Amino acid sequence: MKANKRICIYPKDVQLITGKSERYGRTILNKIRKETGKKTNQFITIHEFSTYTGIPLIDIERFITN
Repeated sequence: MKANKRICIYPKDVQLITGKSERYGRTILNKIRKETGKKTNQFITIHEFSTYTGIPLIDIERFITN
């Protein structure tokens, strides 16, 4: 059975990718929301996270699991 890929990124994912705290992950996602004009209830995609941080999408996808 093939694992489903997600398109959304969560604070816990940011924590795993960066090695920083989950609170830091929430801060980064909120900065991305502000920069992209999204509301607080809207999701951030891994593509938006990749663009904001400069981390290649392929590297982020290695950390994103269901």
